[in-house]
Amino acid sequence: MYKYVFTLLIIVSINAFSQHSKKYVKRHLGENQKEVSHEHFKDFKLITDMLDSAKKVTCLRYKMKSIERIESGYATASTIVKLQCHPRRSYFLNIQNKLEVLYNEGELSNKALIKPHVFPYFTVSLDPRGNIMRKNQHFTILDIGFEFTARTIAVALSKEKDQIAKHLTYVGKVEKNKMNCHLLIYENVDFSYRDYIVQHKETVSSIAGKLTVNDYMLRCKNKLYDDYSYLKEGSMIKIPTFYCKKAVFYVDEKTMLPISVSIYDEIGLFETYDFFNLEINKPIPAAEFKRDFKGYGF
Repeated sequence: MYKYVFTLLIIVSINAFSQHSKKYVKRHLGENQKEVSHEHFKDFKLITDMLDSAKKVTCLRYKMKSIERIESGYATASTIVKLQCHPRRSYFLNIQNKLEVLYNEGELSNKALIKPHVFPYFTVSLDPRGNIMRKNQHFTILDIGFEFTARTIAVALSKEKDQIAKHLTYVGKVEKNKMNCHLLIYENVDFSYRDYIVQHKETVSSIAGKLTVNDYMLRCKNKLYDDYSYLKEGSMIKIPTFYCKKAVFYVDEKTMLPISVSIYDEIGLFETYDFFNLEINKPIPAAEFKRDFKGYGF
């Protein structure tokens, strides 16, 4: 993505997952109390508290560092982000590439303003879900914020059903990004791939959304990095059996928000996102989402 985070194209309702998890915990404890320890109950409580906290975020300022595996290797970025969730407004600056992006829901036909500070220099408006903005990006400009990280974790766990307790481990309290955090690790040694036959008018993203798998991981496995059109009906592709093989996430003890998330596949690190200098739910002046705001280069 333009190096920061991001409404996964794999749409999973945070609220629905939270309610499902709580019901699951109660039901599972009721039926198999010997199998689920007090520590595992705490694991679930941390997850549902995190999802609830992410849902309550209305405004954010933060700095983000990301590592994403792309076709040519690993891409790293440091990004400064301003975000208002409803209506959705966002500004971010990729520090290394000096790339600015401004998005205001309902304006410019829902396109984003892009200003590269290298050739060709001029500002353009692009579709956030289009192939130009998505090239070598795991996610889109529409996906920045804690909703992404919470959904990533929710998706990873939602496919586990009654195996969550087996694969989720609470490590303890540690320091991460200068914050006191709860460290949780999800790992599934059964992660693999299965064959899938493409149906009528399906894209990589629609398949990923339908099967709750990582969109970019699906592209990597099948070498479909730049394919955003309909796939050939009847063709066969490989689909991950779970969202990831391993996930490591740190939940800030104070805000109960996931301030670091790393996702792994069978090869190794696939993507990692770290948040710093958080300002949460402090209203951002509307002027800061205008192209002529002082200091912007649009």
